[in-house]
Amino acid sequence: MAIYRFRITFEDYEDVYREIDVPSKSTFLELHQAIHTATGYDVERSSSFYVSNDQWKKGTEIAYLPNDRKKNAGVLEMDLIKMSKFIDDPHQKFYYIYNFDRPYDFHVELIKILKEEDGKSYPSLFKSVGEVPKNIMAANFPVAGAEDDDDEEFVDESAEEYGVDEEDDYDMFDDEEEGGEEEGQSEKGMSDDY
Repeated sequence: MAIYRFRITFEDYEDVYREIDVPSKSTFLELHQAIHTATGYDVERSSSFYVSNDQWKKGTEIAYLPNDRKKNAGVLEMDLIKMSKFIDDPHQKFYYIYNFDRPYDFHVELIKILKEEDGKSYPSLFKSVGEVPKNIMAANFPVAGAEDDDDEEFVDESAEEYGVDEEDDYDMFDDEEEGGEEEGQSEKGMSDDY
């Protein structure tokens, strides 16, 4: 049986890639699962492969967990489609979008067709280069807590209308004139030309 070796590269992180060996009789779902075994991302996210040309233009879509609109449009589903059906070129390319809620885009390119090795289990990770970016869904974003409240000033909205506090003293410019500055001069000694 033939084995496809795919290079899976993050579109925005070209120095990070994985090379995965997959049997030619595998479905796109098996490739999807192999990619996320290699990246550590959650496999249960809505994702799609697109058959692509050399310029990475998206063609036929092959989806995992498609929404109703895609189902009604007759989208192909990963678990039903064998990869060999769409391998027309020894360097076949697929554009792959993982997790439509917070997507990562990948370039998936067939780089070699090999013979199956006896005793080896597939799919298998052949090569791993670079550290994958942290999955956004798993990121620990800071959340404001009680200790952060002390840094913010309390604004009594009932005392202000349109951002003007009625109790403010508007004599702030009078202090400058009492300090000995000449009228018509600013702090830096330049004339005000209003």
